Order: sequence, then C-alpha cells, then structure tokens
Amino acid sequence: MLIFRAIVMFLVVAAALCFAFYAATGRPQYKRYGFIIIKWMLIAALVFFAVLFLERIV
Repeated sequence: MLIFRAIVMFLVVAAALCFAFYAATGRPQYKRYGFIIIKWMLIAALVFFAVLFLERIV
C-alpha cells in the first residue's frame, strides 16, 4: 500500500510542476504533459482504491 501512496504523491508533484512550468514559460507542451500525468494519476488512484476494497473483502 505504501508503494501506491508514493506513486500517487509522485504523480501529484509531477503534475503540479508541469503546470508551474507551463505558467512560467507559456509552452503548451507542459500543459499537455500535465494532463497526461493527471490521466495516469486517476488510473493509479483507481488501482489504489480497488486494492483497498479487495483487502476489505478478503
């Protein structure tokens, strides 16, 4: 469980940095990378909650 939390926290920081770079430079590639990271963050969160749910059942 700790590894999932670490991955999600890493993705949150990476997305925040991408949007900060976009705000500082105005280059659209950073915004695109930020949205890609958010997509992966949502996938990681779904896996995390699925594992939590399966732990409660078993």
